[in-house]
Amino acid sequence: MAQPISNFGKFLESLRGSMSLREAARKSGLSHAYIRDLELERNRSTNDKITPSPDTLKKLSAAYGYPYTELMIKAGHLMSGDIVPAASFTDVSIELTNVYFIEIGAKEITYHLEGNKLLRSIDSLIDFSTFLDKLEENEFKKMDTDLYVNFNQVRRYDDKRGRLYFDEMGKGVSVTISAIRQRKYHDLLIRKAAVNTNKSLEFSFGRSTGASSALSGPENNL
Repeated sequence: MAQPISNFGKFLESLRGSMSLREAARKSGLSHAYIRDLELERNRSTNDKITPSPDTLKKLSAAYGYPYTELMIKAGHLMSGDIVPAASFTDVSIELTNVYFIEIGAKEITYHLEGNKLLRSIDSLIDFSTFLDKLEENEFKKMDTDLYVNFNQVRRYDDKRGRLYFDEMGKGVSVTISAIRQRKYHDLLIRKAAVNTNKSLEFSFGRSTGASSALSGPENNL
């Protein structure tokens, strides 16, 4: 096993940034006291040195939006170049029907679900090609260079701003789509938003051409 980087606890604290310990606990499912112990690299009750397990690192990776494999390397669980099968994007534990949208990076795929994010590493181009086919089968459409949106989860389409929402009120998570993709999928997005919210198509077309510009509430950007 490799050695963790020096001041790994400080590194974890820097990843948390301005996020409070309680917010980090809510996002990761870990206790705020344990997260603080990890940052201090010791159990404050026993004063013993502690190192986060791979499972703990996976939770912190999702909470902080930091690559899981990189965390494993920095924590000393892996050496650079090692493959982490458990982090493969082909992990069947992820049900695509529940995913709002997916961001594809150079080495990782980020799945965005309701109130959560999951990161998986890209292990091979062959598997990746199969993965893209699977996205198409589940009605994910490419909305920007690295953004794929699950059209079965879109519940509000603001054509004036080029934004898609995954809640009917337009107050939750949203994504911005490119103008080219908006033109290509405009009518389909209107139909999907209508079907996903059990609204009539006539109502949805009317809202898209007029009321869509009157959205209220905060927007959550990517």
